Amino acid sequence: MKNGNKVNVPEARAALDNMKYEIARELGINYNQGYNGNLTSRENGYVGGYMVKRLIEQAEKQMAGK
Repeated sequence: MKNGNKVNVPEARAALDNMKYEIARELGINYNQGYNGNLTSRENGYVGGYMVKRLIEQAEKQMAGK
């Protein structure tokens, strides 16, 4: 099966991974590099949702010239 989580800018992969682990720590979710099948869909969804929220906030600030 093909993974649909393609990064459009490969240079951003490391920054996105770091953001994922940082957000997981902030939410108190034990996220490890590699396999995380022990986590619930809800926990993974929280991390992904907060990543999107933070990326949107960063884009809005950049558009506003801040």
